[in-house]
Amino acid sequence: MQKTRIGVIGTGGISSLHLNAYKAHPQAEIAALCDLSTDLLARRGREYGVAPAHLYADYHEMLAREDLDAVSVCTWNSQHAPCTLAALASGAHVLCEKPMAMSAEQARAMQAAALTAGKLLMIGFVRRFSSDYEILKDFIDRGDFGELYHAKAVYLRRKGCPGGWFGEKARAGGGPLIDLGVHVIDLTRYLMGNPKPVSVYGATFRKLGARENIKSKPAYVAASATAHDICDVEDFCTAMIRYDNGAVVNLDASFALNLKKNVSRIELFGTQAGAKLEPELEIYSEWNGHMTDVTLTPQLPLSMDEMFAKEIDHFLRCIREGIPCRNTAEDGIELMRILDAIYQSAETGHEVILASSPSAADA
Repeated sequence: MQKTRIGVIGTGGISSLHLNAYKAHPQAEIAALCDLSTDLLARRGREYGVAPAHLYADYHEMLAREDLDAVSVCTWNSQHAPCTLAALASGAHVLCEKPMAMSAEQARAMQAAALTAGKLLMIGFVRRFSSDYEILKDFIDRGDFGELYHAKAVYLRRKGCPGGWFGEKARAGGGPLIDLGVHVIDLTRYLMGNPKPVSVYGATFRKLGARENIKSKPAYVAASATAHDICDVEDFCTAMIRYDNGAVVNLDASFALNLKKNVSRIELFGTQAGAKLEPELEIYSEWNGHMTDVTLTPQLPLSMDEMFAKEIDHFLRCIREGIPCRNTAEDGIELMRILDAIYQSAETGHEVILASSPSAADA
C-alpha cells in the first residue's frame, strides 16, 4: 500500500511535533509544506527533506498543485477554519490543531464541509493520547469511579505568554482560556464521558499582561515572537461549566498570575473514587472500611513526542483503516460552544444558558 502523502500548513513551533511524528511513521510521506515565513519554511524543508519545489507561501497554491491525501493545519487560530475548509475542498483529510476555530459557528461550518467532502476532520486534542490519561480512562470505563459529578481543571502559568500571535486577539481569539484552558476542559469532559454543556459562568481579567517587566523568559516562546508584539488578550480566566448530566467543572487558566509556580492539573471526583493527574496519577478511594490513596507504579512521564506520535498514528489509521476517530469534529464544536459561552459570560457578567446543539447531520 502506498504511503499517505501529507501536507502541513503552518511550520511554527507545534508543527515540528507533527512533522517528527510523520517522519517517523512508516506509512506517511511529508510531501509539501506551507508558511508565510520564507526563512522558517526553508529551514523546515531542510530539516524534513522537503525539496524547495514543494515549499509554498500560499496554501491555496499548495493544495492546487500537490496531490495530498491529508493535511495538518498548524497555523495561528484565526486561520484554522479557512485552511481546513480549503484542504477539505481539495479532497484531503484534515488534522486541525486545537482550538478547532475562533467560534462554534466556524466549527460547525468545518464539520459540514467534512461531511460534504466525505473526508475525516480530526481535532488535535493531543493530551487524550497521554499514557496516564489512557490508564485513568480505563479505570473509569471499568466503573471504578462510579458517577463522576465534579472536576477541577487547572492550567496556570506565572509568566507564560509565548508572545507572537498568542497574545494578539485578532489572530488567537483570546488568551489562556482558548490556548491552555481548552486542553483541561477537553480532558475533564472526555474522561467524564463527553456530556453536553448546558450553562457556563465565567470571568476574565487583564491585570498583568505579558509581564514584559519580568526579565525571565517563559518556558515556550512562539516562533513568531518579536520585540513589538501586541498583547490584548486576557491573562487570567476562571469559570464554572455545568453539563446535562448534572456534573460541574471548575476551570482556572492563566498566562500571568502571582502564584508560586506553574500548575497543570486535573482532579476528578466520583461516587466510588477520585483522582488527580499531573505531575503523577493518584487515585483516592476506600478499601475494607478505610480511606485509601493509590499512586500508580511505575509513573509514566508526560511526553509530548509520545503523545503526538500516538495522535498521528491514530489519524493515519482512521484514514487508512477506517477505525473510529477519537477526536471528532463534534467534540471540537462542543469545546468551542463552551469557550464562546465563557467569553460571553465574562463580557456580560451573567451566566450563559446553552441551547442543545444539533449535529451537522441534522442541520
